Order: sequence, then structure tokens, then C-alpha cells
Amino acid sequence: MTKPQLLIDTDPGVDDALAILMAHAHADIVALSIAAGNVGLGHTVRNGRTLMDLVDAKVPVFAGCPSPLVRAPDEDAAFVHGTDGFGDIGFPEPRTPAEQEQAALALLRLTRERPGELTLVALAPLTNLALALRLDPTLPQRVKRLVVMGGAVTGHGNTGNIPAEFNIGFDPEAAHVVFESFPHFDLVDWEATLRHAFDEDEFDGWLAAGDKRATFFGQVFRTARAFNTANERRGIIAADALAMAVAIDPTVITRSEDRHVAIELDGRLTRGATVVDWARRLKQPANARIVLDVDQDRFKAMVRRALGAEG
Repeated sequence: MTKPQLLIDTDPGVDDALAILMAHAHADIVALSIAAGNVGLGHTVRNGRTLMDLVDAKVPVFAGCPSPLVRAPDEDAAFVHGTDGFGDIGFPEPRTPAEQEQAALALLRLTRERPGELTLVALAPLTNLALALRLDPTLPQRVKRLVVMGGAVTGHGNTGNIPAEFNIGFDPEAAHVVFESFPHFDLVDWEATLRHAFDEDEFDGWLAAGDKRATFFGQVFRTARAFNTANERRGIIAADALAMAVAIDPTVITRSEDRHVAIELDGRLTRGATVVDWARRLKQPANARIVLDVDQDRFKAMVRRALGAEG
């Protein structure tokens, strides 16, 4: 069976790290395009390079836009991930270089070189994708699939704007551009990730049984795990990993709904909200397959393999 060919747009970030380890274990990573989000671009680019060192992969890392398209963000997620995005462990300067080509241009070039072959996995604020779409609106025609980790489809977000999820809330204008431009994509939202959290004791067993990837993830995850515990978030929440499972193998999806999804840009309390036309009142075509449930046992197996903890 041919491995999925993945273009990963990411802002590493602890949960991004687990997702990228999954991609390396189960697919071919064509490139990492890096956005600002969880922490600033300098840190996220370095973290992407660190991950490629960890798995000894010759994957190009492209730096993207250092800020949202229009407005400065209200917050990043350093209070969850650590000031460097990787738990402030203090890893050495990575050997993997950052490429000179800008991320949006790299996305366009790679999809032109391999039209219809690449799955685009969006784990970050959608700034890089929006820039690429503004430069070339035909991008969706060359992408095999788009999988987006973002949104909160019934308004249970995780930002200061109550209904908004972080990736969408960080750059709502970019999300608007992407959601309006792609005729159809898979959406893995924050609420789905809460439903698919892992049991903590079971996850600790995977870390103990794993290899250097598990050791690395256990280190970088400590800060985020402490934050989740302090804020009564139950279980091991692996948001980007769930989206990556869907990207690697869409048959892992057991329940979904196709609906039209749009982004609120102007609301005083709702900026960045994902607005789902559940009752189809707008009479617009569905642009998103909203992933509601996946096969949890298969998801677990994919994560175990990524950590070197199979068996």
C-alpha cells in the first residue's frame, strides 16, 4: 500500500510534535511549512527542525508568515506549551536547516510539481494557506485532500473569545479565506479532540514502553500536561494527533456530518467562531466533512507506533 504523501502546515507546539511523529511513522512527509501560532515563528521553525533531527528525516522546513493576516493576536499559547513551544527543555541548536523559500511559495511549488498527489494537513493557524490562496486561487485543484485541525463546531472553544478555537481564533481572516476557497475539506474540531482524549495511565504506559521519540515527547509534554491538569481538562488531549490520524487514514472516521462552515470575523464576543449551518438553512453547499468520531482503538495504535510503543 502506498504511503500517504503529506504536506504539513504546523506551528510546533507539543501536540503538533506528536502529530508529526505520527506522520513520520505512517506516511511520507514531503515538507513542513511553519506558521506562528502556539509561539512565535522563530521558535516554531526551530521546533520543526528539532523534530526532523529527532527522527533523522531529510524533510525541508519552510518558514512562513510571522503574524496573522490582519490583526495582531490577542494571545499565543506559550502558557500551555512553554515559552519556546517545547516545554522550555533547552534542546541544542538543530542540525536540520530552514529553507530560504517562503512557506506559501513552497506550498504552491510543491503542489504544482505533484498535482493531485499531496494531502495538505493544516495543524496551525491558516495564515500560510491563505497567503498561498491569494497568490494562486487554483491551489485547491491540485491538492488531493485538505485536513484542518480547527474550530469548535458547537461553540465550546478554548480561547478568550468563548466560542473560538485557538487555530481559527489566532487568524480568523486566514481561516475565512481557506474555508471560502476550498470546495470541500475534512474538519477535525476541538470538541472532537476532547471526546477522543486518552486515558492518562494508559498513555504513561506507552511513554514507558517507547523509544527515544517517547522520551522526547514525555519531556516536552510536561508543561502542557500540568496546564491541562490545573484547568480540569481530563485525559491526554491530542488535538493535532487526531487530525493527523484522519489525514493518514480517512477510514478511521466512524461518524461525520457534511455541512457548510463559515468563520465569524466581527463579533465582539464571537470573533473566530466556526459557524456551522447544521439545519442547512443557508442553502449553501457543504464545504466541510465535520469529523465527529473515529475508531479510538485504531487511533491509539497509530499513536503507539509513533512513540515506538507497539505491542
